[in-house]
Amino acid sequence: MPAAVGAHVYKNAVVTIDAVDYANQLNKARLVPDQPVQTMRTLVPDGVVQDVDSPVWTFEISGLQINVSGGLADALRDANGGELDVVLQPKAGTGQATATFTVLALMPEFGGEQGEWLTQELELPVVGQPVFGLSS
Repeated sequence: MPAAVGAHVYKNAVVTIDAVDYANQLNKARLVPDQPVQTMRTLVPDGVVQDVDSPVWTFEISGLQINVSGGLADALRDANGGELDVVLQPKAGTGQATATFTVLALMPEFGGEQGEWLTQELELPVVGQPVFGLSS
């Protein structure tokens, strides 16, 4: 069997939020679907009926907590409750997989532990469904 095509280590990504690239501040950026499946077992042998719901997406991010102009934490705080447009491209370059979507901005963490980097972890709700495509 030949090696898989298209596999790569997650680095050199593009993560733009409202047209600003924040990849240099993040160490995690991923879209996570929550897609419920309803199952009904009927009274006959092998009687199973299933329905798959539409996914509800979350954009999980973590990284440096930069609380000054140009920092993602600062931008999220300024936009709290508002909508932000996101492009997630796991590998920079043309012809690469992309997801374009809108998130609701939530308040980031502020502060941290003595002697440690100020970091943040957020799960931002996605508005509607992401659009998947290729970079140009």
